[in-house]
Amino acid sequence: MKMENRKFFHALTFDLDRCNGCTKCVRVCPTNALRVKNGKVIFDESRCIDCGRCIPVCPLDAIIPFSDHLEDTKRFKYKIAILPSSFSGQFEDSIGYKKAKKVICKLGFDLVLEESMVTGLVKKFIRDYLKKHQNIRPVISSDCPTIVRLIQVRFPILLPNILHIESPVSLLSMYFRKKISYEKKINPSDIGIFTIAPCISQITAVHQPEGTYKSYQDGAIALRDIYCKVMYSHREIDNVDDIEIYKNGLTWALSGKQAEEIETKNIKTLAVSGIENVIKILNKIENHQLEYFDYIVLSNCVNGCVGGVLNVENPFVASSRIKRLVKQTKPKYFYNDTFIKMYKNGEFDVESLKPRSILKLDEDILIAIEKMQKIDELMELLPGYDCGACGSPDCRTFAEDIADGKEVIENCPVLYFKKKEKDEKIN
Repeated sequence: MKMENRKFFHALTFDLDRCNGCTKCVRVCPTNALRVKNGKVIFDESRCIDCGRCIPVCPLDAIIPFSDHLEDTKRFKYKIAILPSSFSGQFEDSIGYKKAKKVICKLGFDLVLEESMVTGLVKKFIRDYLKKHQNIRPVISSDCPTIVRLIQVRFPILLPNILHIESPVSLLSMYFRKKISYEKKINPSDIGIFTIAPCISQITAVHQPEGTYKSYQDGAIALRDIYCKVMYSHREIDNVDDIEIYKNGLTWALSGKQAEEIETKNIKTLAVSGIENVIKILNKIENHQLEYFDYIVLSNCVNGCVGGVLNVENPFVASSRIKRLVKQTKPKYFYNDTFIKMYKNGEFDVESLKPRSILKLDEDILIAIEKMQKIDELMELLPGYDCGACGSPDCRTFAEDIADGKEVIENCPVLYFKKKEKDEKIN
C-alpha cells in the first residue's frame, strides 16, 4: 500500500504478502478501520486514528510503521532534533540519558532540544487558557494526536473542548526556527527540525496535521531507530559533563504527571491512559457527566507516552528510570520572555478542528434513513456474537457494510452454518 496514493497520511503500511487474515488487528482497532476479506486485511483510511494498536498484535509483522530517516536530514543546512520526554527512560543506567543525548549530537544534528524544556511555560499557558475559557468544561489536552483524531472520528461534538494551544514540540520548533534563522543568518527553509517520535501518531501529525494544525517540523524519526544508533555508538562517548538536561518536564511522559502539575486548589484535573479507558471517559464527557473537572489529559498509550509503540523499553521500566533520573538530577529551567510574548500575541493558538464525517451513511438524508432502517433490520437477523469470523470487528459494523453495499449477509459464517444445519435436518 503506497503512501502517495492515500487521501489520508498514516504512519503505517501493510505487507499483504505476509498477512494471513487472522483478524487480530481487526479486533483491537478502536474505530473499526480494519476488515479481513478474502484472507487479507482491508484498511479504511478515513477511520484510522494512528493509535498503533494493530502493530504489536500482528503475529507476522505484516503491519509496518513508517518513519523518516537520518538521511532525510542531509537536505538541510542546519539540523535540529527534538527529544520526547519518553526518550530519557529508554536506556540502562550504564548508558544514561546524557550519553544518549550526546550520541544524537554526533549523528549530524547541530542542536538537540528536549520537549521537557518548555513544559514549565506550557503549564502557565494552560492555566491561563482555563481561566479565560471558563465556559468550556472540561478542557481536553491536545498533546496526543491520536486522541484529537479519535474525537474527530467518534466524538465530534467535543471538538470545542480540545485545548487550542500548540504542543510543546511545536512551540519549540516555532521559537528555535526563528532564533537560529536570525542568529545564523540562515533561511528558515534551510533549517530542518526533526522530532524523535515514540509513537506513529506523532509521525502522522508531522506529515499531515489535522485541520488547521500546522506542522512546524520537517520530519519525524522513529525513536527505536535512534535507539539502535545510540546502542551502536555510545561506547565512543567518554565525557558527558557538557550535556545539560531539563529534568522538570520529563515526567510528562508518564500518565497523570501533566494533570498533577496543572492542578491547583481552583483547578480540578483528571488523567486517563489506554484507548479503551479514554473512550469510556469521552462517553461520559459527551453525556455531561464530568463537567466538574476543569482539565483532562487523555493518553492513547497505557501509562502515557512511555507506552508508545515506537519506544523500546517496557513502559513501567521506563517510568521507573525517569522518576529516578528526576530525583538524581539538579533542576535546570528554561524561561524566555519571547515565549511569553508569542503566547500573548496568539502565535501558539490553533483554530477549531473539523470532524471527520466517516459515520455519515449518505449525503441524501432520505437514503441515509433507509440505510439506518436496513441496519436495524440486519441486526435482528445477525447472531450478535461479534465473533469477527466474517472479517468485520462486530455484527454492527458488518451490518453497516452490508447496507453500504460492501458486504453480503451470506458472508456471515454463523448464519451459514445455522442454515446448513437446518437444511440437513429437513433432508
